Parts: sequence; C-alpha cells; structure tokens
Amino acid sequence: MFLGIDIGTSSVKAVVVDGAQRLIASASTPLAVSRPHELWSEQHPDDWWTAVEAAIAELRAAAGPSWAAIEAIGLSGQMHGAVLTNADGRPLRPAILHNDGRSFAEAAELNRRLPNIGQIAGVPAMPGFAAPKLLWLARHAPAALREARHLLLPKDYVRLRMSGSYATDMCDASGALLLDCARRRWSPELAAACGIDLSLLPPVLEGSAVAGTLRTAVAAAWGLKAGTPLAAGTGDAAAGAVAAGAVNEGDAFISLGTAAQYFVARESYRPAPEHLVHSFCHGLPQRWFQMAALLNGAGALAWAAELLGRQAIGAMLASAEAAFTGPSPLIFLPYLSGERTPHNNAHAKGVLFGLTPSSGAEQVTQAVLEGVALALADCQSYVAATGALPDHIAVNGGGSRSPFWMRILASALGKTVLVQEDSGAGPAFGAARLARLAATGEDPSQVCTKPPIAAEIDPDPALAEAHQERLSRFRKLYQAVKPFCQ
Repeated sequence: MFLGIDIGTSSVKAVVVDGAQRLIASASTPLAVSRPHELWSEQHPDDWWTAVEAAIAELRAAAGPSWAAIEAIGLSGQMHGAVLTNADGRPLRPAILHNDGRSFAEAAELNRRLPNIGQIAGVPAMPGFAAPKLLWLARHAPAALREARHLLLPKDYVRLRMSGSYATDMCDASGALLLDCARRRWSPELAAACGIDLSLLPPVLEGSAVAGTLRTAVAAAWGLKAGTPLAAGTGDAAAGAVAAGAVNEGDAFISLGTAAQYFVARESYRPAPEHLVHSFCHGLPQRWFQMAALLNGAGALAWAAELLGRQAIGAMLASAEAAFTGPSPLIFLPYLSGERTPHNNAHAKGVLFGLTPSSGAEQVTQAVLEGVALALADCQSYVAATGALPDHIAVNGGGSRSPFWMRILASALGKTVLVQEDSGAGPAFGAARLARLAATGEDPSQVCTKPPIAAEIDPDPALAEAHQERLSRFRKLYQAVKPFCQ
C-alpha cells in the first residue's frame, strides 16, 4: 500500500493505492485562500498541516486494515508558492501562492536583468513564480527575508513537518524559476539575479528519490510505521502527469483543477519562452515537459456558484445541461486571477459579456464552462507551435467529473477527450506512484502507465465549428478590454 498526499490550493487530497494500482480510499479537506489586497493570494503553511492531519484521520478510517500496510508516502503540491522558514523550520510569514500577482514589476525587472532567463529556467519570469516574489519580499518585507534560512515549496513544508528533512524536487524547483532546467541543478546566475545565496535553497532531488522518513511522533499519531520512507514527490502538474501516464515523448493531458494546465511530456529539454509555454523538469529522471499554465480552471466554476448563491455545484451543472440548446449567447473571460499562458498579465480580469434581461443562471454557468474551455483552446495553439499534439487528450482533475463540461471541452479543442478512471484523484494518485518508486526502485515505465478510460467523448462537429468562431471573439474581447485592466 502507498499513500499519496496532494497539497492543493482549495483542498488537501489524500489517497491509498494498493500494489495493483487500485484506489483503496480517498479523503479531502478544504483550504481557504486569503486575499488581503488586490492581486494578493496567500495561505499560511500551518493551515496545510492542519488540513493534512484532518485528511489523514478521515483516510485512515476509510482505508481500514489496508492502512497498516502502507510502505511509503509521496507528496504533490501546488507549485510556485514561496514559503520562507527560519532556522527552526517555522514559517516567517504566509506563503505567497501561484495565483498571486503582486510581483509583476519584479518579474519584469528579472526579465530585463537576465534576458536569457527563459532559456535557463524554461519560461520568462512571471509574477506567480517564487523568484520575482523574492525581489518583492526584499523590498516590502526585508526583515523576513533577512531572517529566512530556507525557501521551500508548499509540499516541501509539509514534508519538513513529517520528516524534519529539507528537500525539493526537480519540477517544483523549476517552478521556483531558480533551476537550470537543462542541467537539473540550481542556477547560480538565477539566484544572483534574485539577490539570494544558494544556501537558502534546499537539496534538489528526483521525484522518485527518498527524501526523508516519517518522524516517530507523526508515525504514532497517524498509526503508521516510524521510518516509513517519503518520496521527494513533485509539483502538482508533474504529479498529475505521472497519474495520467504522461511520461513519454508526446504524451499529453489536461489537468482541470482550481487552475488548469495543458501538458505535453518530452524526453529532452526544449524551451519555448517566446510562446510563454513553460518548459520544466518532469517528476521522473531524464524527463521534461512543456505546459501552458492557466491560473483559472475549475476555480472559476466555484466562483460562479458563490456568485449565483448555489451550494451544490453538481445541481448547478445539471440545471445548465438541462437548459442547453447550443453555445451560450454570453462570453466569459475566466481571468479572475490574472493569467499566465498566453498573456502573462497579472492585471487581466474576468469578463462576462453579452448580458441581457433574459440572461439567467443557466446561461451564466454554461458561459463559465465555455470560457475555461476556450482559454484552454487558446493555449492549445501555443503548445502546438512547439510540436505535434495527439488527436486524443486525456483529462483529469476535479473538473473532469462533469460529462457536460467534457463535451464542451472536446468541441472547443476539436479533440477527443479521454476521461481517465479515478481522474479526480489526479496528483495525489501520482504522488502515491512516486512513493512506490521510492520504495521499490521499479522501472517507472512499469508503474506510470495510463489508467483505464472511463469515458471517451468526441467533439460535436457543429459545436466545434461554432466554438472556433467563438474563440476568435473570445480573443478579440480580451484585446478590447485589456487597456482597462491596469
């Protein structure tokens, strides 16, 4: 048995997976995001630990006798979050998250300081990454930066609490924008541009390497064996790919969680900074990936539910599906948290265009689903510019649970969508696979296989044609409102 834990933005998810790669049990604990100022997005690292302990308690009860047989633990987590700790490993301030846009000026400064940053780090500097946040902290919270002895990514703080070990993996290190991605090691040039010493950065390991063992006190509290090995794990994008079996050249999938990614695995490092496509190290040795990173995925649907006063998102989706007659007359730009690919614009805003007195909740819900799908279709063209894409695209993450949304997505992309079994487990399942590799030393190709397909959804030709026209309007609407988003 193997335990996978994913430190997401909206929740902590944990799963138990057996030796036959069957999902034995799962649990989830919600997380809240603090937005004290415009463009800010923060969470306190101790909130992750509290949520992890709650999820573990629930998972332990659900797993039954299987719980005692857990051999190793893997971690996944939201990428790019900057966690500063002191010499005792205590957080010095709330973590600045991936969808925080406050360091937009510092990102632009990094790009000026280091014009070749996209070739070294895999993408130009953007406000969500840890590197420009360090420059922001130097200016606005210098005392915390002076006291800091460690920079960690979200999952790495949780592992510190579990094991006492400081480490990160190649993917999360890439997402910090401080890694030389071709050489898979910290970049002195990038660190110097951010004004930090390399000693602030933890050892960087492959995702399937052992990065510590479970502390005696934590093991006793959780009912597990002391000394249980912990895999280095990986950022949620790569963990989702490990779960989806997207580990070989050209394997592609979409992760539709709070944020969204359009991901293609590569067997060599191919930076494409001119397309704002992220080229990072994968969670497995000698693998890289190219990815369009969208800050706004299923989180836009949660926003719409709150706006419309709907408690049950499932019922809201069912109502929109029942009212469906074709593309919504409304167009939704889903840029509620700014956007990375393809805009690199922290100031981008969400827009709901086309409202009339007859516009209702069902039309708004459908427009939100279509807006996220069109944003992914927009990014698809940029990813395709880096290499050929398959005609079928796997999808995982919470958003993949909606067949209605998947039909919209297939038509917007013009591709057959493959919904994988247990797709909601996503990165947590990938973390469990990395735990297995850390414990057994197996060949990743034997473990990181593609899951069975639960549903195969072809694009509707008429809707696909309509969405191509709507994609043009979608792009024009963004350009029209962009000057007003500063």
